[in-house]
Amino acid sequence: MKKVRGIILLVILGLVVIWTFVVLWNKSRPKVDVYEIVTPTTGTIENKTVATGKVEPRDEILIKPQISGIISEVMKEAGEKVTIGEVLATVKVIPEMGQLNSAESRLKVSDINLKQIQTEYERQERLYINKVISKEEFDASDAAFRKAKEEQVNAQDALDIVREGVAKKYAKLSNTQIRSTISGMILDVPVKAGNSVIQANTFNDGTTIASVANMNDLIFRGNIDETEVGKIKERMPIVLTVGALNSNKFDARLEYISPKGLEENGAVLFEIKAAVKVPDTVFIRAGYSANAEIVLARASDVLTIPESSVEFSNDSAFVYKVKEEKPKQVFEKSPVKIGISDGVKVEIKDGLTATDKIRGNKIEDKAKDKDKNKK
Repeated sequence: MKKVRGIILLVILGLVVIWTFVVLWNKSRPKVDVYEIVTPTTGTIENKTVATGKVEPRDEILIKPQISGIISEVMKEAGEKVTIGEVLATVKVIPEMGQLNSAESRLKVSDINLKQIQTEYERQERLYINKVISKEEFDASDAAFRKAKEEQVNAQDALDIVREGVAKKYAKLSNTQIRSTISGMILDVPVKAGNSVIQANTFNDGTTIASVANMNDLIFRGNIDETEVGKIKERMPIVLTVGALNSNKFDARLEYISPKGLEENGAVLFEIKAAVKVPDTVFIRAGYSANAEIVLARASDVLTIPESSVEFSNDSAFVYKVKEEKPKQVFEKSPVKIGISDGVKVEIKDGLTATDKIRGNKIEDKAKDKDKNKK
């Protein structure tokens, strides 16, 4: 039994030694890397930059009252379309007691004065008919009577303005009726019936009754980084992607680049504006977030390869052409002249043909990347 156990132990020890030797020998062997073989393809490459921003009306007009008071009625709601001159709301004037008292007193004085001058005029008229007084005296009395009547009308108008905000003869021009100054869509009505409002004047902007804009004339307003602003110019085509509309794309044209940048979170950004072309079948709400893709350079029907297969050294670019594929991959380093890149593919101007084969990524690395993406 002891001999059998000894033999077994020796066999196990021998197997362990052999296994250790095999493992060490495999590790000491040079590792053979296997690469993906890539063939150049013909296609189009676009070098793009993306600017973030939002879509908004070109001109948003704030409607403000020309008289202070209290909103008595709001005629319109946000989302409704209005035409120029259409009434949006009415304002009830709250008269200042001093002005009201002064206007009432002026009207009473004018009434008294008118009655006195009218009596004098009627007396002078009878005397003139009977040829007791001259025409000059009668004309003076007539002029005084007409002036008294005009003063009485003016006093009544002044009282109406203090009480109602407008005289009766100017009712059509009443500034108590807040009217739209443009045709378009109402975006917001921030006031309600009963709110106090202040007229627009030299000292303040006044209370906004409504904001109105032409929703058929939209622009994209966004920001672009300083590293890209030098590559763009006015009238360049833009493709807008609006996420709120299932990522629909719309054409636009760049029309403004700010001459001054603003620093934001350590980066200098420049404002850009672009006119948006919106089909009649699509309604874009003001304030939708959007991304603008600007094509900085384009190359059509050119030879392209994956940028990851290009090796850069100083100012030169190289690829590894395939000399042998089997039984062992053999590559030859070859210089190439590259053009524009979109970050994935790069244009080859010289150094390769459509029939050449080049070294791509390591197959093991590619498998690892796929596993990471699955996780």
